Amino acid sequence: MKFAFCNAAVDLYANAVAVSSNETLDSGAINLGAQIYEDDFLRNRFHKVSDVSRWGNFDNFGADLSMSDNIVFSENPAAELQKFLDGKSYSKIAVLSDDNTIRYCYPVIQKGLPVHDVFQVASGEEHKNLDTCEVIWQKMTASEMDRHALLIIIGGGVLGDMGGFCAATYKRGIDFVLIPTTLLSQVDASIGGKLGIDFQHFKNHIGVFQTPVLTILHAGFLNTLPEAERRSGFAEVIKHALIADAPVWHEIKKHSLADQNWEMLLRHSVKVKLNVVRTDPYEKGLRKTLNAGHTIGHAVETYLLQESRKILHGEAIAVGLICEAFLAKENGMITPDDFEAIREYLLTVFGTVQLKSGEEDAIAKLTMQDKKNRGNKIMCVLLDGIGKARWDCEIRPDDVKRALAFYRSV
Repeated sequence: MKFAFCNAAVDLYANAVAVSSNETLDSGAINLGAQIYEDDFLRNRFHKVSDVSRWGNFDNFGADLSMSDNIVFSENPAAELQKFLDGKSYSKIAVLSDDNTIRYCYPVIQKGLPVHDVFQVASGEEHKNLDTCEVIWQKMTASEMDRHALLIIIGGGVLGDMGGFCAATYKRGIDFVLIPTTLLSQVDASIGGKLGIDFQHFKNHIGVFQTPVLTILHAGFLNTLPEAERRSGFAEVIKHALIADAPVWHEIKKHSLADQNWEMLLRHSVKVKLNVVRTDPYEKGLRKTLNAGHTIGHAVETYLLQESRKILHGEAIAVGLICEAFLAKENGMITPDDFEAIREYLLTVFGTVQLKSGEEDAIAKLTMQDKKNRGNKIMCVLLDGIGKARWDCEIRPDDVKRALAFYRSV
C-alpha cells in the first residue's frame, strides 16, 4: 500500500547544515514545488549551504561551530550568566529548578547571579501539567515579579518546556533564560522556542512558541546524569542523523552508547535543529521533519503513562523510530538493509519496551490526537532514504497497529 499523501522528497535536507564557521547560509530561495504547501508562510523559502560531500572528517566536525547570538556553549555558565546580566536592568530575577537540579546544577550558576529568588517544583513528566504551572505562577506572583522580571530555568526538557510556557504567559510574557541540564534538553527541547505542557496525558497539548533571551549549553551538566537519562537523549541525536545526515548516522552506529563523541554530537544536533527552525520557526513545513519517530512514539509514551508504566521520552521515540522506519520500508522509501540497521542498533541501545497483546488499538487511537494531523488524517514523518525525510505522510490506524505488532514481535 502506498500512502495516500506525502510531500515531495526533501533532497536538499542533507544540505541544511553549515558545518564550520566559514560556511554560511545562502540567502537564495529554492523552489521545491509550491503545490505541496497549503500555507504561504513557507512557500519556496528554503536555505541551502555547501554540499554534504564537503563535510570532511567526521571526527573534526563542529570543533569551531558558531551558534546564534542567544545560544551559547559555555564551560562556565555562571560567568556566561553574569556577562549576560551586566548592563541589564531586570526588576527581579528568579531561578526555577526541580528537586534534582536544585542539588546538582543550581550551585554551578549561583555565583553568577545577583540577588534572586529560587523556586522549586517536582521533577518528572507526570508533573508537566496545569497544576504545576499554577504553583509556578503563584510563586512568581508572590515574589511580585512584574513584566520587567527575568525567569532563569535550569532543568531538563520537562522543566524547560513548562517553565518557558509559564514565563511566556505570565502577565502576557516576561524574559526567560534556558539552562538545559540533560542531553535530551540540550540537543532538542531547548532549541527552537517550543514551550508547553501535557493535558489529560496528551503530550505538549497546550503551548506556545517563544524564544528565550539566552540559552546556555554546558556539557558539564551531562556528567550528573544517570545512564538512562543519557540514553534517552541519545534517541533525539540518532533522529537528527537519520533525517538530516547519513554520514553521521553511519558513524554513530559503529559505536556503543558509552563510546560516542558526545561533544561533537551535541554540537551537531544543535546545529541541525537550529538551521531547520530558523528556516521554518512555526512548523509550517520543514520543521515537521523533526517529529520523526514522534507520531507513534508520543502515543506509546502517553499510553504507558496512563497505564502507570512510565517510560522515558527517548525510549518512546526509539519505539517510534523503529515503527515508522518499518512503514517507510514497507513503502519502498528505505531499503530493507537500512531498516535492519536502524532496528538492530536501536534495540541494542534501548532494549525493547514491553507492550501487551491488544494494546495496539489504544495506542493507534492516541495517534489521532497528534499535533501534526490535518482533519481526521494522521500525518507522519517518514524517512526517504537515510539522511532525508518526508513530512505530511498520511498513515492510517491500521498502519500504526501493524507497525506496533511488528515491534512486539522483535
